[in-house]
Amino acid sequence: MRFVYFEPGDPRLIADVLPVLAQLRPHLTPETFDAVCREGYPQGLRFTALYDPEGRCVAVAGWRVMATTVLGRKLYVDDLVTADEARSRGCGHALLEELEGRARAEDCAAIDLDSATWRTEAHRFYMRERLSITSFHFARVLDQP
Repeated sequence: MRFVYFEPGDPRLIADVLPVLAQLRPHLTPETFDAVCREGYPQGLRFTALYDPEGRCVAVAGWRVMATTVLGRKLYVDDLVTADEARSRGCGHALLEELEGRARAEDCAAIDLDSATWRTEAHRFYMRERLSITSFHFARVLDQP
């Protein structure tokens, strides 16, 4: 298994990362994903993928380091997804450990993420990985002009 960190415009973002990410974010198209990558990169958005020994992308994380009044520096995980066919093989655990190493290298106080209330399997995984439920997340979707 190997980890790959991507720069915007890398063709593997669309070819390898998007098919896995779309299992969590089915609304993304190649065009919208490319736009998010290009706009998000200056804001700190990064993507890391885990490839299996056969060269297949099996897990993906979108993440960013940010400073907050709550925790100081933290690594916020936008997306953490393992391909359906690679689940229960330790891929998510390995990716989360890689992110923890990155967070420590960046002098972060915590790794932080949100998970939709209906994603109970993901919640079990996060609890096994020693993440705690520390807050509720509230949102208001805005009408698009």
